[in-house]
Amino acid sequence: MVRLSRAETQERNRAKVLTAARDEFARRGFREAKIDVIAERAELTRGAVYSNFPGKRALYFAVLADLAERAPRPATPPPDPAAADVLAAFARAWIARLPLATDTDSEDARLARDLLPEVLADEHTRRPFAQLMRVDAILLGLALERARPGRRLVRVAEAALTTLHGASQLAAAAPGFGEPFHLVTACAALLDLGLSDDWPAEPAITTQARPDGQPWDPPAATDLLTGEPFRPGDGVVTVLGLHRAAAFEEAVRAGADVTAVLVTSDPGELAPLARLAVADLRGCLDQAIAPPARPRLRLVCDAGGELAAAAGVTAVSDATETAVRVEDGRIVVRAEGFGACHAAAVGPGPSRSSGS
Repeated sequence: MVRLSRAETQERNRAKVLTAARDEFARRGFREAKIDVIAERAELTRGAVYSNFPGKRALYFAVLADLAERAPRPATPPPDPAAADVLAAFARAWIARLPLATDTDSEDARLARDLLPEVLADEHTRRPFAQLMRVDAILLGLALERARPGRRLVRVAEAALTTLHGASQLAAAAPGFGEPFHLVTACAALLDLGLSDDWPAEPAITTQARPDGQPWDPPAATDLLTGEPFRPGDGVVTVLGLHRAAAFEEAVRAGADVTAVLVTSDPGELAPLARLAVADLRGCLDQAIAPPARPRLRLVCDAGGELAAAAGVTAVSDATETAVRVEDGRIVVRAEGFGACHAAAVGPGPSRSSGS
C-alpha cells in the first residue's frame, strides 16, 4: 500500500468530511445536523473534523462553496450578446435553480435554506456578506458594460440581484408564488430605467502611492471567475479584507488590469463564504456571457495569505486595504489605506498600467 503524505491524508480527510457533512445537512438541515454523526459517516473522530473546519457553520459554508464550485459549466459558452440578453439569460439561470412548489423538500433546497439565516446570525458574517454582495454586483455590472459600453451598470446589477435574491427567499417561504418568466422580463427591463450611476474621478478619501522596488514572485492562485489556476503578472494587485472587498473597482475604473485578492482574519469561516458568493454568481454568469467577453479581471480568495505576503502584506485583517502595481516583474508602486486601489493604479512610477 502506498503511504500518503501528511498533506495528502489531510486532503483526503477533508474531502470525506465534506461528503459526510453534505449528506447530514441535506437530511437534517443545518441546525439539527450533528458533528458526531458527520464524523461517524466520514469514519473519522470528532477531533479530525474540527482539525479541518473550526466549527459547524464554517463546515456548512464550505459544503455549499464546494458544491457551487463543482457545478457543471456550459459546454458551449454563449455568444457575445446584447446587455439585455445578458441580463435576461443571467436571470433565467438564477430562476432555474429555485425549487418549484413540487420539490421544496429536494436535497438542494434543504441544503441551501439555512444559508441566509446563518449569515444574519451575527455581525461577523453579516458585514462581509454585504461587501460580497457588492462584489457580485460589480462583477455582473462589468459584464453588462462589456455588452453595452458607455455607462456604469453596477446599479442595474444591484437592482437585478435584489430582485433575484428576493425571488429566492419567496421560493423558500412561498413556493409557487409568482411567474418566473415575469421576473426575467423585469430584470432585463432594468437596463432601460436610466438608474443614476455616476463614478467619481477619484475616491472621496484617497491615500498617496509611493515608489517601490520589491521583486514580484507570487505563488500560483485560482481565479474564482474561471476556476483556472494562474500566476499573477503585471497590473494592479489589490489585497482587500472582506470589509473592503468591493474597493477593487477603484482600480478597474482607473483602467488597470486588476487581480483582486480577498483576505480575511477568519479564513476557516469567511473564506468559504467568499468562495460561495462568487461561485453562485459565476454559475449564472457562465450561462449569460462567455468569459472572453468579460473584463480583464481576476479574483482570488487568498485564505492562506500567500499571495498577500508576496505583495508585502504579512499581517491581514478584514479591514486590510493595500494595492501594488507590478511592471516587468517588480512592484513599482505601493499604496495602503482608503483609496489605495485608485492610488496604485494612477500613482507615480516608471509608467502607468493600462487596459480593461
